[in-house]
Amino acid sequence: MADGVTSEIAARAGESLVSAQRSVAIAESCTGGGVCEALTSVPGSSAYFLGGIVAYGNESKTRELGVEPDLLASRGAVSREVAEAMAAGVARRFGADIGIGTTGIAGPGGGTPEKPVGTVYVAVASREVRLSYHLLLPGDRDAVRRATVRRVLELLASFLSGEEDGSR
Repeated sequence: MADGVTSEIAARAGESLVSAQRSVAIAESCTGGGVCEALTSVPGSSAYFLGGIVAYGNESKTRELGVEPDLLASRGAVSREVAEAMAAGVARRFGADIGIGTTGIAGPGGGTPEKPVGTVYVAVASREVRLSYHLLLPGDRDAVRRATVRRVLELLASFLSGEEDGSR
């Protein structure tokens, strides 16, 4: 999934992690491991990347990341709250300074009028800050997944540089 542009963004995120002396862990649903793949494609990424979990089903979100079943039932797997719980859960599980969670509807099916295909939530959690983002991305399944991976890497680099300061 990592192309030239994504690889450049992943390298920039890695440089930011090294500069900040921070580690990261990733919890992915809609991206299916794409963020982990992009980060680990950078030589030396073991200095900051601690691990990742692809928690595609609700049971794995609960079992592996500690997402409360009641939260999944009330807000749905594709929600800001679940992305935030995934980010916090993966950081806790790996002992990372920063956790990132992605959840969304890549399509072609699964969309609703309230949450159409292309709806994605991304959350970044550290001890100091929790940020979450709602994205509505155009395109087919592959385009949504690729765009999400790129946006996650950009958000990580921005988060580390102090550019991001609030929930979207």
